Amino acid sequence: MNLSPSLMKELLKEYKSRKTIIRKRLLEFKKVFNSNDKKLFEELCFCICTPQSKARMCDIAIRKISQNGSLFNGGKKEIRAGLGGVRFPNNKTLYILEARRLFSSSKNIKVKDKIDSGDIFSTRHWFFKNVKGLGLKESSHFLRNIGLGKDLAILDVHILRNMVRYGIISEAPKSLTEKNYILLEEKLRNFSRKINIPMDELDLLFWSKETGEVFK
Repeated sequence: MNLSPSLMKELLKEYKSRKTIIRKRLLEFKKVFNSNDKKLFEELCFCICTPQSKARMCDIAIRKISQNGSLFNGGKKEIRAGLGGVRFPNNKTLYILEARRLFSSSKNIKVKDKIDSGDIFSTRHWFFKNVKGLGLKESSHFLRNIGLGKDLAILDVHILRNMVRYGIISEAPKSLTEKNYILLEEKLRNFSRKINIPMDELDLLFWSKETGEVFK
């Protein structure tokens, strides 16, 4: 990995300009974990919706069906009706319903019971293996969005494109196996240490470079 001085300078300049808003956003994520389980479930469903869909549209959709009660009490028809703008809404409706069944306990939603903040990698593995619709990327995304993603990579197209740009990898893979995901994540982690930008901040930096905003 040989990062040219000009690219390094460019990256650090962009980080400096966005650092305040990035850190503010990460503090907001941490507050989510300290809120109630329903809020955690909303974030989980947001991440279920994100594959091949725009984050803003997914956020609008989940907020809508949460506010009208469909997310927690509605059936297939009600949830599907609220996923306008989300790709593959039929499948994602089923994933949301399955997740609701998985985390329901005595008519309440219990998500925190499955989160070990002291072992975030095992926690991610559990979500990846047990929640339909979540791959490693989405499981990492969920944990980052509740303030637990400090050491995790969210390897979406934006991040992979920047990993190529900054010489972390030679080319973006067409698909990611579990093994390859972990290997690429470690490459990004090493890069993060080298340039002294925390992983979660680097993720939002790369994402905002591509989309023009610091969102989630």
